[in-house]
Amino acid sequence: MNIKSPLKKIFTVILWCLLGGSGLAILIAAINAKNSSLCQGLEIEINGGNRAQFLNKRDLVSMLENEGLKDLSNKKTASIDLLKMENFLKKNNWIRDAQLYFDNNQKLKIRIQERQPFARIFTVSGSSYLIDSGGVQMAVPERTVFRLPVFTGYPVEKFGLRRDSGLDRQIRNLAIFLNKDPFWSNQIQEVNISATKTFLMTPLIGNQQIFFGDGSDYENKFHRLFIFYEQVISQTGFEKYTGINLAYTNQVIAIRKQGLISRADSIQARKNVMEMIRIAQKMESDTSKIRDIKPLEKNTITEQNLRGYDLPDENENKNETSNKLQKQQ
Repeated sequence: MNIKSPLKKIFTVILWCLLGGSGLAILIAAINAKNSSLCQGLEIEINGGNRAQFLNKRDLVSMLENEGLKDLSNKKTASIDLLKMENFLKKNNWIRDAQLYFDNNQKLKIRIQERQPFARIFTVSGSSYLIDSGGVQMAVPERTVFRLPVFTGYPVEKFGLRRDSGLDRQIRNLAIFLNKDPFWSNQIQEVNISATKTFLMTPLIGNQQIFFGDGSDYENKFHRLFIFYEQVISQTGFEKYTGINLAYTNQVIAIRKQGLISRADSIQARKNVMEMIRIAQKMESDTSKIRDIKPLEKNTITEQNLRGYDLPDENENKNETSNKLQKQQ
């Protein structure tokens, strides 16, 4: 009987057991060594290295120290609850995401992504805060100034208490649109919310108020207003009107100013609007951020072919103060 074959199998099994046991022992030793190793420092990165808007590294260190994470160089890595620290940081309304981990050199890495503010809200009581694109409310920082769409007259103290609120959704949509469009983000200085949940906008150039209606069909409304600027206001000047109404479908209704308008004011207003349009056209060619503006149809009503019809004469009664610009979409 040949006993070499069974012995060979036994030796092979023993060898593999020894190798497996050695590997397991090495792994356990490595884990124990890692768990017993000390933290070798802290490295913080905010917004992927881009400019921080709300928090700096000192703020984050202070927050973690207040939570008990002090003297990192004397702490074992195993004693630091990374998940707990992440959840703690995420509770800050300026922080969208937080990631904590140790690298191969046992250095604690903290990666922070801040929320991106999209609008500033003023409530009817006078309090103020920022919101991001998702409607998350953020406190206004003391050391950072933002150029954001401003909404005034918000009816309650906290944004988004009603998750299905049509008003909140319209505010977010308008804020996102204004942030993306360089022309309107500069021209629209304030958006006031009325008691009927419609919007009244105050422009940078021109004394007229823009009666926007509700926030539905907002892109089409701004499109019509731009055409009105380009084809009517560029000829007449801003000072001729006290208001522009966009609330009605496919219409722009302009309310004419009563009394005399100085020639100097009218000329300056025309220069202002032409400069605005020139800048908008340059932005469109350079960045493609402003969508193409279709010219009005030849049979579309404009001020030039309605001087004695839809637009009231300057000497007419004050009650007849509106004219109508209707465009075929």
